[in-house]
Amino acid sequence: MALEVIGAGFGRTGTNSLRLALQHLGFGPCHHMFEVRDNPQQLPAWEAAARGEAVDWDAMFQGYRSQVDWPGAAYWRQLAAHYPDAKVLLSVRDPDAWFDSVQATVGPFMTVMRGKHSNAHMNAISEMCADFIARDIFDNRMDDRAHATAVFTAHVDEVRDTLPADRLLVYETGSGWGPLCDFLDVPVPEEPYPNTNSSKEFRAQQGITT
Repeated sequence: MALEVIGAGFGRTGTNSLRLALQHLGFGPCHHMFEVRDNPQQLPAWEAAARGEAVDWDAMFQGYRSQVDWPGAAYWRQLAAHYPDAKVLLSVRDPDAWFDSVQATVGPFMTVMRGKHSNAHMNAISEMCADFIARDIFDNRMDDRAHATAVFTAHVDEVRDTLPADRLLVYETGSGWGPLCDFLDVPVPEEPYPNTNSSKEFRAQQGITT
């Protein structure tokens, strides 16, 4: 099974809701950071990718039809090249709203809680994210609003400029089923579009109190 949908959007752009939406539309299972959290056997391969080592994308995404969120989103170029028939979703939101969400959720997960999680697996995920997200993508300046939002905006522009328009959907968080279903050529469901993994939910799940 090859990936049919590649998510290029950064975390905290509605990616878990998008994951649930894709699965509802028949593009599941969908890979998300939650898959690494819930399947510890996946972590070594992603740690190797974060170190810049060669990876077997087919093995890493075996059994998945789609992917959103980090860690996969960090490798959107490689995935787009490896799966040339896959469509690409670039989930976006207002950069300042995105920054505020990051500071309330994944930012503390990678910084103040680094090494302080309840088990070794979560600590290892935190370390990996601190390396390939906080360090490699944001130059360890993820808490600098001007810098982080500039990186976010540059990423959006780079994906738009790299991929042909007929292969890419720039999906604004909160847009609902319409644009997604049109892009994937599937009927619009009667059920409401998923709305989950708010900052409050994330903080409660990870025990973040700062």
